[in-house]
Amino acid sequence: MAHERDALITGIGIVSCLGSGADAHWAALNAFTPVLDTDSFPPFAVHPLAPLELDKQIPKRGDQRQMEAWQRIGVFAAGQALDSAGVKGNTDLLSRMGMIVAAGGGERDYAVDAAILSGYPKAANPGAYLNEHLLGDLRPTLFLAQLSNLLAGNISIVHGVIGSSRTFMGEEASGADAVRIVCARIAAGQGDIMLVGGSYNAQRPDVLLHYEMGGLQLRSPFGPVWARQAAGGGLLLGSVGCFLVIESRTHAAARGASAYAHIAAIRSDRCLRQPGQATANAKAQFEAMAAHYDPAGAAVISGASGAAAATREESAFLAGLGLPVRASATAVGHSLEPSFPASLAFAAMAVRHGVLFPPLEAAEQAMTAPLTQALVTSWGHWRGESLALVTTA
Repeated sequence: MAHERDALITGIGIVSCLGSGADAHWAALNAFTPVLDTDSFPPFAVHPLAPLELDKQIPKRGDQRQMEAWQRIGVFAAGQALDSAGVKGNTDLLSRMGMIVAAGGGERDYAVDAAILSGYPKAANPGAYLNEHLLGDLRPTLFLAQLSNLLAGNISIVHGVIGSSRTFMGEEASGADAVRIVCARIAAGQGDIMLVGGSYNAQRPDVLLHYEMGGLQLRSPFGPVWARQAAGGGLLLGSVGCFLVIESRTHAAARGASAYAHIAAIRSDRCLRQPGQATANAKAQFEAMAAHYDPAGAAVISGASGAAAATREESAFLAGLGLPVRASATAVGHSLEPSFPASLAFAAMAVRHGVLFPPLEAAEQAMTAPLTQALVTSWGHWRGESLALVTTA
């Protein structure tokens, strides 16, 4: 039953290897062909960001120059979301629009890193050498550009979103919790309209090295998320920016805004990933939203990363639901912080069209019945389990 404090998705901004904007993504999902860069970072592949006309959402070249790539991706997607919701440039709405951003730790100066790593083993006093060069070689402006909350700051500067602002860190779980708290604030009457999302630049040697050191990178030739488990699994990262405008049903109706979909329920939790713990969390989350769930018109948009243990366990849990499943990371790569908002965006598009897009790999089941609901999962590659139920608005 509709309620005045229901959380509706009224705007979607998304950029990835599939293109720019909700319409481009919907078309690409319905005629899917993998988009990969296998040449820039051998032996690893990435899903590269499609070319963006930055001037469309970040008109000042000075603003573009002072941002790192991950910030430009996020600010661009945020502007798209505001356009999609019909609130771009509305100073009254933007002045009271809250914002929660999921962000990582920024990008590195590779020249400084290389110089320090080269000199450190030869230094007579390695500790003193490290302190000296960290203090002297890292420019203050560079350090500030890496602060996680500068994405929210740049969105405020460029787009005028100047209500309350929060930045969450914590990989996949941060994106899920950002959306969960936005929905909770709207339900509690602590806001009527909010912007939420994140961005990730996968085209960076430091992040590829980071996940390779953890034994998590996919080294074999490209394989979709479910199929690659036979070869031991692995992450195939993708550059993604995704922001959503979420507002109360009453607020959307008052300004005549149409909605993509309704976030009927959302839960998040975490565990130590002992055998069965993540499944227990997912079952508890699913049971908590059972009153809203109708299997007749439902499907799953999975945020499975490809990481072997987590993906195997999630696959087993989803098999028990008996629903058609789509793994969003097969299409756009795994993007950590914005991965859950991006999966929500795909779910909202599908629910709005009333049809699930075709299978992305042979292991996925076709769906011919009309789509009215989508379960959206996010099992972090290391920690964090989240579930949302997206229904027609």
